[in-house]
Amino acid sequence: MSAADRLTGHLTAVAQAGPSPLWYATRATGVVALILLTVTVALGVASASRLSSPHWPRVVTAGLHRNISLLVVLFVVVHVVTTLLDPFVSINPASIVVPFISSYRPLWVSLGAIAFDLILALIVTSLLRSRMPVGAWRAVHWLAYACWPIALWHGLGTGTDSKLPWLLLLDAACVLLVAGALIWRLLQLTPGPGRTAAMAGTVLVPVATVVFALVGPLAPHWSERASPPDRVASAAARASSAPLIQQADGHPVVSK
Repeated sequence: MSAADRLTGHLTAVAQAGPSPLWYATRATGVVALILLTVTVALGVASASRLSSPHWPRVVTAGLHRNISLLVVLFVVVHVVTTLLDPFVSINPASIVVPFISSYRPLWVSLGAIAFDLILALIVTSLLRSRMPVGAWRAVHWLAYACWPIALWHGLGTGTDSKLPWLLLLDAACVLLVAGALIWRLLQLTPGPGRTAAMAGTVLVPVATVVFALVGPLAPHWSERASPPDRVASAAARASSAPLIQQADGHPVVSK
């Protein structure tokens, strides 16, 4: 066998054993969507507080909020499409919008479906804003605040790289930004039971996220616990049949 044939065979084995480009696209678009959604929520809080300055008038803030919201939708759509096309796991297309029917990591995929449904509700009501009562539109628009923690937990629970230090730091920064913006906004309101309840919820979400990360994605064997046994066995079978690639340290690497 010639050197060129050996090189071609090695590259083919790498492509078959390693994650596909669609897998990288799914993870990347999910992370970017979470960052943009975090910024959108923070800008929404600032808009509700009527925050403005000579350099950032409210019309600029509102326009920025709207445009970033559109980017969130774009990245979420790409995230969904690449998830469906990725051959590593078989995702039922209906599970993208219908929670609790996915056979792959059912709870965590379902959180993604719920977040996606909330985003769709926001899009539809925004398009129909002129035909809806202001109170109804505002009530649906508040779903953006529920969409954010659900999307965060979806990424933590179903992501295969949730333990990466840089990604954990990024998640922590998103939590701190949203929690800080909400606490700042709530401190401007008149004290009362409503503000107290909202403040408690704002503090509870970061605490619940930290507890979940410690007992979930950061705990040993999370991948096995997050998926039903038949899915784990199927993934193990695919891994055992994939070509082995030797790293520099001699340890074999198989598919993701």
